[in-house]
Amino acid sequence: MKTMTHEQMVAKMMGNPAVRAEHERLNREDFAVLDEILAARREAGLTQAQIAERMGTKAPAIARLESALASGKHSPSLSTLRKYAAALGKRVEVHLV
Repeated sequence: MKTMTHEQMVAKMMGNPAVRAEHERLNREDFAVLDEILAARREAGLTQAQIAERMGTKAPAIARLESALASGKHSPSLSTLRKYAAALGKRVEVHLV
């Protein structure tokens, strides 16, 4: 059995239309969350540094959070999203559909 690199395995899996469709669906959901938090931050007129201060963390942590959602490489915990929302004077709602 030939050993595959991670990149080769991903390329092979993405050749499957069902896998590709699910991957794209999940990415759309991540981007929807990112769009929501960025819109809420803009609406509140707050910078990443101001959000960080309200959350008791540093601005680079907020940059990583927003970047992680953009890249889809990491999903923040519900607890982190709640803290972010609270820093904006909002709350998180989760709906299963």
